[in-house]
Amino acid sequence: MTDRHHLLVHGATFAAVGDRGDISGVRGGGSPDGLFVRDARHLSRWQLTVDGAVPEVLTPVADGATARCVLVPRGARPEPPAHTLFREQAVGDSSFVETVRVTSNRPAPTTIRLAITADADFADQFELRPDHRTYVKAGALRSRIVMDDGIEFTYRRAEWRSCTTITADPAPDAVEETGTGARRLVWTLELPAHGTRELVLRVMARPHGDRRALRVPRDPAAVEAQLDAQEAEFVEGVAFPTGWPELAAACARGLTDLAALQIPATGPDGEELRVPAGGAPWYLTLLARDALLTSLFALPYRPRSAAATLLALAATQATGGGRGQGAEPGKIVHEVRHGELAHFGQVPYARYYGSVDATPLFLVLLGAYTERTGDLAPARRLEPHARAAVGWMLDHGGLASRGYLVYRADEGGIANQNWKDSPGAICRADGTRPSGPVMAAGAQGYAYDALRRTAWVARTVWADETYAALLEQAAADLRDRFQRDFWMPDASFPALALDSEGRRVDALASDAGHLLWTGLLDKEYGEVVGRRLLEPDFFSGWGVRTLASGQPAYHPLSPHRGSIWPHDNALLALGLSRYGLHDESRAIAHALLTASLSTSHRLPEVLAGYPRSTHPEPVPCPHACTLESRSAAAPLALLTAVGGA
Repeated sequence: MTDRHHLLVHGATFAAVGDRGDISGVRGGGSPDGLFVRDARHLSRWQLTVDGAVPEVLTPVADGATARCVLVPRGARPEPPAHTLFREQAVGDSSFVETVRVTSNRPAPTTIRLAITADADFADQFELRPDHRTYVKAGALRSRIVMDDGIEFTYRRAEWRSCTTITADPAPDAVEETGTGARRLVWTLELPAHGTRELVLRVMARPHGDRRALRVPRDPAAVEAQLDAQEAEFVEGVAFPTGWPELAAACARGLTDLAALQIPATGPDGEELRVPAGGAPWYLTLLARDALLTSLFALPYRPRSAAATLLALAATQATGGGRGQGAEPGKIVHEVRHGELAHFGQVPYARYYGSVDATPLFLVLLGAYTERTGDLAPARRLEPHARAAVGWMLDHGGLASRGYLVYRADEGGIANQNWKDSPGAICRADGTRPSGPVMAAGAQGYAYDALRRTAWVARTVWADETYAALLEQAAADLRDRFQRDFWMPDASFPALALDSEGRRVDALASDAGHLLWTGLLDKEYGEVVGRRLLEPDFFSGWGVRTLASGQPAYHPLSPHRGSIWPHDNALLALGLSRYGLHDESRAIAHALLTASLSTSHRLPEVLAGYPRSTHPEPVPCPHACTLESRSAAAPLALLTAVGGA
């Protein structure tokens, strides 16, 4: 049996375990296993043995908030198993808890030796990525302290301190060395005839700088009850469509996933917030673009997420003080990391501002939240932040000097700083990449919407008519320039980008759908583009590809040159509805919802671009996040786009 990884997610903590509930800690491969908190692996090994042997899987771990599996000792077919092991595991806030229940299947007493081999390597997640990079960690020390009821692993490097504490009830009979740094917790269990013994193991992760008073849940059932309450709160008040059960199921599943993906953040005055993380396993942190789009999708149904996201991003907005890479005044952060490598500057993501579109999307969300809810308090409180964000767009962003938002690849950071951020994502139809500064089409749509919405806020909330008129004029000028400079008459389609010389980057890409969502295109152009995106080279039957097939640059498994992203398609569906193309919007919704049937109504982060006509099951893309906030919120955007029809 292939050992798959199953994710257990609880806020900023997640565990990835195999089919038998084990953690191997093997580096490499598509995704790591272990217990992770704030970008660090606090359990790198967690392996159960009975009488020195790894048991066989009778029932593997299934997807869910609690990992459950059934194991039996290895043996010959004629001899039924002497006992059965039932494992249950769950993740809490900076914690992991497991119960192991052993039931004898024999009519006489028996004794077994049960062991858990545990280790904590405290590896930073960036060390575990499949890019084979290595990082020097001079002076790093690990230690192990045996306690009466378990063991504690500690890690120290200069001022950096982390620890993982494992306790057990009942306490282990012995804690043994293994010769590898791991330790083996051992119990000798006497089982009565057909009797049962139970162990409870609790793991507390203490990341660097975390001084909270934390408690490990008493057992997995306690965690499950807590998660159920959080999910119920998230779903409460949302009216699911009665006439489209697949859409209702996808919305319910998405809200359940969003409840698990809420991570802690702080506002401008240090207030505690909960905001949507990017996704697990690789991005269980604040990613501005992801949090903003997720909040926009959920806004009609869960407006509190939008308010929290706005405050969290205002708190990390660049002020020109030089804190964070690319921290130009007024710019909204792209990514915030808390791990060891970020702390020591070995990766640039402690506060990283390499995004051209987070700043306009911040303004879009502020305007949309204010208009949707009628709550004027955030717009009043964040007026200085909003004006600074507009200032960044006009000044450092390039709107005033170049006429468009412009980005440049920065050393050690992200090559492309729009949503298609992989190295080859912005390309010509033949696959060649532009060099130097880039003006991506989608970002101009966000800028247009940001200017218009902020003008509305300035007029209705700030009572600043002069500023509102200035922003409205800037938006109108941007729209005129864009349709002149980006439109490709021969293709009747907008270019993916302009290069440093203002030449059109001519790949046919799904970013055009973002222009529909923001309303940047005139109605005539918008209708042409919307219908074009539903032609077979774009529309696979599972959704619209990021790049139309038939172009030399197309690759069905490339993240941004032919694959299918549900959140990208959700924006497209909203845009199609905005331009009155309701049949096309419903076609997108039907395709995505049909794809979700193969994953229990959960929309994946990304699908391969293979056509449905030749591949009757959706094909996943490698290295995709299992849980992703934008995809979780995408069914809500579809509900908004099609109205449940």
